[in-house]
Amino acid sequence: MDLYILNLLVLGLLLLFVTLGSGWISRLPLSDALIYLVVGVALGPLGLNLLQLKPDAELLKRLTEFVVIVSIFGCGLRLNLPFQLWAWNSTARLIGFLMPISIFAIAAVGHWLLGLSWAIAVLLGAILAPTDPVLASEVQVEDVDEEDELRFGLTSEGGLNDALAFPFVYFGLHWLKDDNWQNWFRQWVAVDLLWAIAAGIVMGVIVAKAVIRLDGYLQKYRPVEEEREDFVALSTILLTYALTELVNGYGFLAVFVAGVVVQRGYHREKRLSQLVFTEQIENLLEVLAILLLGSLLLVRPILEFGGAALLVAGLLIFVIRPVGTWISTIGAGYPAGKRWLIGWFGVRGVGSLYYLFYALGEGLEKTGDQDRIIWITFLTIVASMILHGTSATPLMKWYEQKFRGRKKLDEPAVDES
Repeated sequence: MDLYILNLLVLGLLLLFVTLGSGWISRLPLSDALIYLVVGVALGPLGLNLLQLKPDAELLKRLTEFVVIVSIFGCGLRLNLPFQLWAWNSTARLIGFLMPISIFAIAAVGHWLLGLSWAIAVLLGAILAPTDPVLASEVQVEDVDEEDELRFGLTSEGGLNDALAFPFVYFGLHWLKDDNWQNWFRQWVAVDLLWAIAAGIVMGVIVAKAVIRLDGYLQKYRPVEEEREDFVALSTILLTYALTELVNGYGFLAVFVAGVVVQRGYHREKRLSQLVFTEQIENLLEVLAILLLGSLLLVRPILEFGGAALLVAGLLIFVIRPVGTWISTIGAGYPAGKRWLIGWFGVRGVGSLYYLFYALGEGLEKTGDQDRIIWITFLTIVASMILHGTSATPLMKWYEQKFRGRKKLDEPAVDES
């Protein structure tokens, strides 16, 4: 049988199963991504060896890149709180404190416990630090008008840290190529840190506002055909990302900002329609990305690098993320239960895959540690998908019963710690 046709058959059956069986699957303590992973493993070399896909790093980078930008835009569309400090307090803490803590803690583990050079260890930290907006749907804001402190914080964190990990990726890559910081540190600060972030924010606002105004102007004269209206969201994503990258800004950041701007620029029905449309694209691409991950898992490298991967994944999931969250939320007035939930739901996934494949194309593949970094990343994502995929549903049910409706967003709870 033609291998390509066989792969199409597998993909079609999987989509049919998760779609028609979604009513039953939603009642199980399993995420859709975990099901895709299990199927990918079962049909890949570790199982029946029916799914024989051998994509190169460039293809995987582009696939994961597109999945992430669509998902990040969806994160922005979900966030309806005003641009006031109290509303974004949790986001500022998770991005400004927790992400750097995670990066440097992972780097310390990589250097002191695994014997990696500091450059590669920092690069590993930047790859694994971002939480994933693609696989964290169970804990994200579910409605564009929903007000939920925990979900808002995790959604905004997933949208922003996939963009703001980039300066640290560049830092590790510069260090990898040149041990003398004096040769590149000023350029890193000026270009990779200040300019790229500022350009990302400005371009996200400009492009999104331009699209909204153009849309509103043309709608006055001849309305867009209803079945094509949602393509405005996809065009906004692509235009924002491409134009920002052309000026050397962070396209991920710009797309997230564009999503937030679009959320405020359209009426509720249109925002919901665009959110549903982007979620459908995201879910379809997620199937392919996670199937590929499952089909890439092999016995020999798992045995060879499994110990290092379990060490990194275990410390990241059970120590670094929870402790870092606790430190980052000191004085925020959050109940202890919420602080631990935020610490637990640090899902790793497609965003980390993108940064891995990006780093491989920028010099990591020329080092002697590339295989170790690849498999530590793969297996950390797998561990996260298993642990978070099976715990998200029961923990969020507990959270809904204990905390939802107990207080308003602008009325901090008493810290139970």
